[in-house]
Amino acid sequence: MSPSMNAVAPRLATLPAGLPRETIGALADVSLRNEMVSLGPILPDDVGPVFLWLNDAQAARLDLAFRPLDWASYMAWLADLAKNPSRVFFVVRDALEPRLLGFLTLSSIHPVHRSAELGIRIGGEAQRGRGLGKAALRLGLSYAFDHLNLNRVQLTVFADNTRAIRAYEAVGFEHEGRMRHAAFIDGQWTDVLVMAALRPGSKPTLVASGGQILEPAGRA
Repeated sequence: MSPSMNAVAPRLATLPAGLPRETIGALADVSLRNEMVSLGPILPDDVGPVFLWLNDAQAARLDLAFRPLDWASYMAWLADLAKNPSRVFFVVRDALEPRLLGFLTLSSIHPVHRSAELGIRIGGEAQRGRGLGKAALRLGLSYAFDHLNLNRVQLTVFADNTRAIRAYEAVGFEHEGRMRHAAFIDGQWTDVLVMAALRPGSKPTLVASGGQILEPAGRA
C-alpha cells in the first residue's frame, strides 16, 4: 500500500458517518450475505473510500494499467450506475459489522448472450489474503446466476497475480485462454489470462468430426 493510502487507511475502515450504525447494520442483514461478507448498494459516505481505492496505484497494478481517475469523471460514472442496465455495482462489507471492505462489479451484462464481466477489489492490503475476496466472489456469482439468470461470467487477470488466480479457481472459474504480452505494467509486458465460470449445470457440448459428443476436458 502506498504511503498516501496508509495515511487514510483508518478512515477507510470506519462506519459511514452519515447513517446510524443500526441502519447500516440492518442493510447488511437484508443484503446478499454469507458467513463472511455482504454485498449491498453503495451509500453516500462510501463514495470517498471507493474513490481512493480506484486511485490506489499499488493495488491497480494487479489488474490494470494505472491511470488517475479525476473526481468529475468519477461522479459521472456513479451517476451512470443508476441508469445503466448493463452494470451492477456492489460494495463489500463485513458480515458481522458493517465495515466497508471493497467492491464488486458486474459489467457488460448482455441479456441475449446471458453473460457479464466481473471485477473485484478488496480495498485495504490488511484485508487481502483472508478469504474475504473468495466469499464476495461466491456471492457475486450467485447473484449473477440466480438473480440475473446469466449463463456465463468471465474476467481477465494478469498471469503473475497468483493470489487472485487461486481465488478465482477456488470459486469455480476455469482457464480459457492466455493473451501474451497483452498489458504493459510497471515498464514491462505481462500476459493476461481469460477465465470464466458457467452457470451450475451448464456446460458446452463438444462434437467430434464424426458426430460423436465429447466430454469437455477436466469435467466429470
